[in-house]
Amino acid sequence: MSKMKTHKATAKRVAVTGSGKLKRRKVGLAHLQTKRASTTQMRNNDGAQDVAKANTKAMRRLLAI
Repeated sequence: MSKMKTHKATAKRVAVTGSGKLKRRKVGLAHLQTKRASTTQMRNNDGAQDVAKANTKAMRRLLAI
């Protein structure tokens, strides 16, 4: 059987941590920030987040892990 190929679009959006968890970036930070004037709203959207447990199996398959 041939090797599994990495899904490159997923590889650009998801990172694997040292412990093997999958991290992703939160949505809604690319543009139109003036509508989200609340600093609390911006702070809550800042940073990375773990991929949901329901999606982990599919993400691992896409990343060929």
